[in-house]
Amino acid sequence: MSFLPLAADAVAGAATPADFMAARQQMAFTLGFHIILASIGIGLPAITLLAEWRSLRTGDTVYAELARRWMKAAGVLFAVGAVSGTVLSFEMGTLWPGFMDKYGQVFGAAFALEGIAFFIEAIFMGIYLYGWDRLSPKAHFVTGIPVVIAGLLSASFVVTVNSWMNQPRGFKLVDGRVTDVDPLAAMFNPATPVQAVHLILASLMVCGFLVASVYAVALLRDRRAGRVDRYNRLGFAVPFSLGAACAPLQVLVGDWASRFVADNQPAKFAAMEGIEHTQAGVPFKFAVFEIPNALSLMLKFDAHATLRGMDAIPADQRPPAEVVKIAFEVMIVAGMFLLALAAWWAFSWWRARRGAADLPWRSWFLRAATVAGVAAAVAMEAGWTVTEVGRQPWIVYGVMRTEEAVNPNPGLRFGLYIVLVVYAVLAAATVSVLRRMRRRPGSPSPLTEPEKVGT
Repeated sequence: MSFLPLAADAVAGAATPADFMAARQQMAFTLGFHIILASIGIGLPAITLLAEWRSLRTGDTVYAELARRWMKAAGVLFAVGAVSGTVLSFEMGTLWPGFMDKYGQVFGAAFALEGIAFFIEAIFMGIYLYGWDRLSPKAHFVTGIPVVIAGLLSASFVVTVNSWMNQPRGFKLVDGRVTDVDPLAAMFNPATPVQAVHLILASLMVCGFLVASVYAVALLRDRRAGRVDRYNRLGFAVPFSLGAACAPLQVLVGDWASRFVADNQPAKFAAMEGIEHTQAGVPFKFAVFEIPNALSLMLKFDAHATLRGMDAIPADQRPPAEVVKIAFEVMIVAGMFLLALAAWWAFSWWRARRGAADLPWRSWFLRAATVAGVAAAVAMEAGWTVTEVGRQPWIVYGVMRTEEAVNPNPGLRFGLYIVLVVYAVLAAATVSVLRRMRRRPGSPSPLTEPEKVGT
């Protein structure tokens, strides 16, 4: 799918330019909305199980209270995600019938498997939520494991479809007709490993930092009130530790993904890095900074290696380079910010274990942590923009152009308006429910050791 509008003169299909762009914008909005919910759906059950495991191991009831509240929130967000995911399923057919009609048989198996994983996740989430105080602690913990596994599998099956769109395999085209379909070859295409790992790590990181940011706000309030609330401290430490652990791994996987794109989608890579002309010894450019020969050296381990620029790509096959480059730079900046916070968190843990200092409960760190949740979500949205807009003008890379897939019927823009209204109501209702579920302040212990939270 394409997620940002091309110029009107790029539309060669039967749909009007306004309807074509509305279809793209609608898909962009709904998928951008859903991907954050999906990330929370992957990460929050994992964080919940981690807290419950700590409760079983230590007997600390605060961990159990956190796990109970987090899984209730996960249940609400799971239901909202199911709604937004269903909308996406309908949009695949109503907005892009040319794509589904021709290639649905190739990647349909992945959607079927995703549906099975989704139902397993829903069933065990119900058991887990209902099983509090009805099952033994260990049995209850075990019922949460399939929720995490099914969530990971569900995301993996979905991402195989997108990776197939970037590296189509498992079929032959004979006189314009799809033949010799091999669903396994389609699912396990060359892009699947890197995209699946990249998405799962991003989801865990986004969820970890988002949840931690809520407790960072609570901890700042605790500081102003001159108190220490262990519930908020643990509520921050568990998810933030998960996000911090994923941040450096995501940098490594991001490097892997960039190298894969450079080898398999040169137009996207040229747009990402702002390479206008094919040349040897390409500099690394970021904002106003430029390091001579650095990009060639990083990518090919040769400072004088030649990299393809946008001038080597036919004009009608170039993605909107400015959009892709800006999104790529936003993703990098957000990622570096999160990596810096993760490094400071790890360093503080190391110092605390040596008895040199406590964890960084200082105001400046907590303020940065409140921003980390938004930064992680922005990084994910920017990365997804790079993936999708960078593939343009192809809906199936090198095989089918986006305008060939769009619904030719008029009036698609009215669907966009309806979706915007419905999703605004859905988002407001979700926030309202989650606010009602939040913990009411209790009676935290008085602050007797001010150095423990910083001064």
